[in-house]
Amino acid sequence: MKMQQLTLFNNFVSDIPKTEGIKYAGSKLKLLSHILKLAKKVEAKTVLDGFAGTTRVSQALAKLGYHVVCNDISVWSEVFGTCYLLNQKRPEEYKELIDYLNAVPPVDGWFTEMYGGDANDGCAVGEDGLKKLWQRHNTRKLDGIRQAIDRLNLDKVEKAVALTSLILALDRVDNTLGHFVSYLKKWSPRSYDRLRLKVPAVWTTAGEHQVFRGDIFDLLPRISTDLAYFDPPYGSNNEKMPPSRVRYASYYHIWKTVCLGDRPPVVGKAKRRQDTADTVAASIFEEFRQNEEGKYIAVAAIDRLLRSVNSRWIVLSYSSGGRATATELNDVVQKNGQLLDIVEIDYKQNVMAGMKWTHEWLRDAEKPNREFLFLIEKT
Repeated sequence: MKMQQLTLFNNFVSDIPKTEGIKYAGSKLKLLSHILKLAKKVEAKTVLDGFAGTTRVSQALAKLGYHVVCNDISVWSEVFGTCYLLNQKRPEEYKELIDYLNAVPPVDGWFTEMYGGDANDGCAVGEDGLKKLWQRHNTRKLDGIRQAIDRLNLDKVEKAVALTSLILALDRVDNTLGHFVSYLKKWSPRSYDRLRLKVPAVWTTAGEHQVFRGDIFDLLPRISTDLAYFDPPYGSNNEKMPPSRVRYASYYHIWKTVCLGDRPPVVGKAKRRQDTADTVAASIFEEFRQNEEGKYIAVAAIDRLLRSVNSRWIVLSYSSGGRATATELNDVVQKNGQLLDIVEIDYKQNVMAGMKWTHEWLRDAEKPNREFLFLIEKT
């Protein structure tokens, strides 16, 4: 079978629901149309989004009428999931809350002490020699708003909406390239903008969705769905990159602190949470080491994932930059089910390829800048 090349737009699903999120290295926004297209190929009504991240996939599936089970290990992902999937109010019902938070007076607090800096003619380096995450006028607003959220008598969903609104607003004025292990030396243009909250793009959810925060292997024995979507946080295959610098817990530590408001001990020039260290926050799917048999531990985790899930169908995301090799991943997939379809996205060439047979994708899977989506039926 000759691989047919199509532009991304030729294979686009026209009815993609609008979703909302932050700058995120693991975002599936560009893959969303293809994920939804694969989901439509099977007769699924319930879907597990096992590594939900910013919850864009969960949001889209919920808007399309699927019953969604949303899970992630991150606190901020749980907040997003609660905001978008469990909301039962109209957006306008949150206007009074958001207006109140925007009017809260700025204060000098912990966030300003840790991450705030002055304009300094465009230089984002403070007197302590460290690059800063936000300009001081925005961290002072952050401190005031975050303290106000804790003072208000908000229920779980209302607090999630307030925190989501705050995170989205902070994401619009930060001084980064999209992660929080390093900040820009010169202030980004957006960092001069004023922090202002908006009502998140919530809707009145129709389904009985569920939102969990925890290890995926702890959750799988407790639930059963028709379809599971898995996008594990594949660790980098760059041998020279220290593992602690590429873990998602490290990349997005600041959102955990915003959600918890816990003033944690911090380390390093970026003042990352101390609990983002490898010994605390490591994910087995990001593991770069090999086991005693000489096989990558991350690959064994994918095998366990496919074997343990109680779903008839699985959509699995795979990045060519991940630790698993194409051959190893192919063996794992073949052992656990029947491969129904594969979609390849080549971001560098901006093309999409649809493939049916495993030997076709194996030829290109080791090349950089590629994402694969596998539709699997468990056997």
